Amino acid sequence: MKLELGAFAEITRSFSSQDMSNFARQAGTVPGHYSTVPGPLIGALFSYLLGVKLPGRGTNYLKQDLNFLQDAPLDEPLTARVTVTRLRPEKHLVDLATVCTTQTGTLVCEGRALVYVEDVGKE
Repeated sequence: MKLELGAFAEITRSFSSQDMSNFARQAGTVPGHYSTVPGPLIGALFSYLLGVKLPGRGTNYLKQDLNFLQDAPLDEPLTARVTVTRLRPEKHLVDLATVCTTQTGTLVCEGRALVYVEDVGKE
């Protein structure tokens, strides 16, 4: 995918109570009852998009700011999107807006990401 202003990538995923138990085990805590999706799992959706889709392979995360506005419900589709807002090829930097919404369009999280990409401006 070509890096240009307005380019975006997104993923839609639901998290189940089993996903929450697996997350707790991997974090080294005792699985409990969860009614919402923890912020780190939403952040992981952005990490996936940046590292695999846009900009993709070779991307180095430099900075991320996330503002959580609503709880993200379990078992409901969440859509995470990253959108290129600024390209700085002379410094190999890409600024992106990050948003996560529910199936009904409720904004769960918004923020910004700054990544280093060696080949800014190439396909």
